[in-house]
Amino acid sequence: MSVYHAGSRALQDQVGVRGRADHVGRSLGQDIKPVAAAFLEQQPLLIVGGPDPETGRVWAHALTGTPGFVRATGPRRVSVHTAHAFGRGITVGTIALDPRTRRRMRVNGRLTPTATGFTVDADQVFANCPRYIQRRESYETVDRSPGVSRHLTGLGDEEAEFVRAADTFFLATVNAAGADASHRGGNPGFVQVASPRELTWPDYPGNAMFLSLGNLYADPRAGLLFLDWETGSTLQLTGEARTGFAEDGTRTVRFTLTEALWTPNALPLRWSAPEYSPANPEPAR
Repeated sequence: MSVYHAGSRALQDQVGVRGRADHVGRSLGQDIKPVAAAFLEQQPLLIVGGPDPETGRVWAHALTGTPGFVRATGPRRVSVHTAHAFGRGITVGTIALDPRTRRRMRVNGRLTPTATGFTVDADQVFANCPRYIQRRESYETVDRSPGVSRHLTGLGDEEAEFVRAADTFFLATVNAAGADASHRGGNPGFVQVASPRELTWPDYPGNAMFLSLGNLYADPRAGLLFLDWETGSTLQLTGEARTGFAEDGTRTVRFTLTEALWTPNALPLRWSAPEYSPANPEPAR
């Protein structure tokens, strides 16, 4: 049985990478191996993406804690200690990204709330290459109180500049069987603000799986998360995204905003300055 659904297959065939995708797809499994479990327990940050059970809108959330707040508690189960509440039985995609080592790991599955947070029973467990991840040598936990969150229906000047300055964001997508959370990176300016309700970014060459774009091909709902690695401020966006293909083979994703949530000083982590990935292309002017 293929690890890919019809949306991913359609894009793999359109780009002509089905064979490569089949090879890479062998890395997708359900078991959390010891090296993956050890990696999870070292992380102070976890991104969780999925649909809101009441509105159906897709969001990406940043969770933080003392390393060990995320841990494997079974061969196919991850437990997360957090005060953030999620609905019972929803499907989620999670990604743990470590800027210190430029490693990332994704666990997708079904979420169950617990007395101390939630568990995720894994359907997919896999790692990705370090391409487009900015290296940040260290972080510190700071005593920081989150500011008052603001709900927005369009980006103002402050939020637009926040997006333009970003070298990283996280993308949550869904399909009929589950959800996925992935990383997007590039030099500042790689995400462009076309209008207060529209963003665009280039889809750089990757692992040929087309998990995120395959989801968007079948279901355009998407959630974006931008974070300031120094101040901890976050900008969460929900809306719809679609991929355009140019004659030269390049791909551009266009995101239309439905709602946004801006939270100053949301996260208690302060990371060191970035060393940009050598794989990053120069942004288009």
